[in-house]
Amino acid sequence: MPPPPHAVAPPVPRAIRKVGAPLAVIIVLGTIAGLILVLLTAVNPVGTAIGFALATVALILVLLAYLWLDRWEPEPPRLLILAFLWGASVAVVVSVALEMVVDAAVNSGGADSSPITIALGAPVVEEAAKGLFLLIMMTGARRNELNSLTDCLVYAGVTAIGFAWLENIFYIADGASLSDSLLTAGIRLVMGPFAHPLFTTFTAIGVYFALQQRNRLTKAGCVLIGYLGAVIMHGLWNGSALLGAGAYFGLYFVWMMPVFILAVTLAVRSRRREQRIVAEKLPGMVAAGLITPTEAGWLGTIHTRKQVVAAATGYGGRPAGRGVKKFAIQVVELAFVRDRIDRGFGDARVFALQQLEVDGVVAARAAAGPVLHWLNGYRPPVA
Repeated sequence: MPPPPHAVAPPVPRAIRKVGAPLAVIIVLGTIAGLILVLLTAVNPVGTAIGFALATVALILVLLAYLWLDRWEPEPPRLLILAFLWGASVAVVVSVALEMVVDAAVNSGGADSSPITIALGAPVVEEAAKGLFLLIMMTGARRNELNSLTDCLVYAGVTAIGFAWLENIFYIADGASLSDSLLTAGIRLVMGPFAHPLFTTFTAIGVYFALQQRNRLTKAGCVLIGYLGAVIMHGLWNGSALLGAGAYFGLYFVWMMPVFILAVTLAVRSRRREQRIVAEKLPGMVAAGLITPTEAGWLGTIHTRKQVVAAATGYGGRPAGRGVKKFAIQVVELAFVRDRIDRGFGDARVFALQQLEVDGVVAARAAAGPVLHWLNGYRPPVA
């Protein structure tokens, strides 16, 4: 007898391992970002409105690219919001304050920022302010969210997106006329929407390699090398703009675009590696009785996972679909912890984390039990 239609799975219980950002911190950082926008609006309401509209469109497009990259093991929404707000508040305020100090030290009474501040001071300060968020992510329970290079790239990118969003609004609003503002928007939003995320990508790579080391000095060295790479990339970008249009466009096409293509290739390969890690760990979960062979068949790719979630939604409604999706994500989390152990990074803390993830899989299975039982007789259509 076929199962009754719309057999709704009970709601998934709260995750056993809950890693997020304190709501109070998010509110404070959001308030700071809002106050910066209010200040810009008070100085130049029309320019700020234009900058806000255009910069937000660019922000959405770049953010969608990072959310696509993050589909295999989605990061906690609160942490992503915190990363964005860190870039749009703390990183901006710290950068402005320190750059003013640097400029006062090297610029003897000039009205405009000195070339030293633009080409050297700004990259050093801004990449440190953005990269500090990744260093915070390396500490405490949030370290557990940095399971792969993809995770490091996503947090670095979202932080840089927040920073670039407010910076773009400021520069567009600072135009002397509408044509100046639109020219600035074209240069910053059409030619360089990924500029800040690209710079911070180097810090993310350094953090990722640091996480693979046991020696603290080696960890610090990896982070420092990544940070210096970010500073150099940022400094070349800023410095080329000081040398005129020829130098700017020459660097853009000869250096920045090839590096950007390499970074995209690296990100895509990292995403594919995440899929391979999960696929390799599924047989062990089947042997341990955590998942069934049928479930292992559809948990191995995003395409089949999406098909099964859609089928579960059609069978039991949106609660059933959400239950299956949370079950799949919990399995992926366990796969990455298991991979960490298999690579020789298993200590008492990681083994305790593995048990928490196992308990999470069991809890998610219990919550989505009816629809998972039905799915064991379901076969996703062949693409």
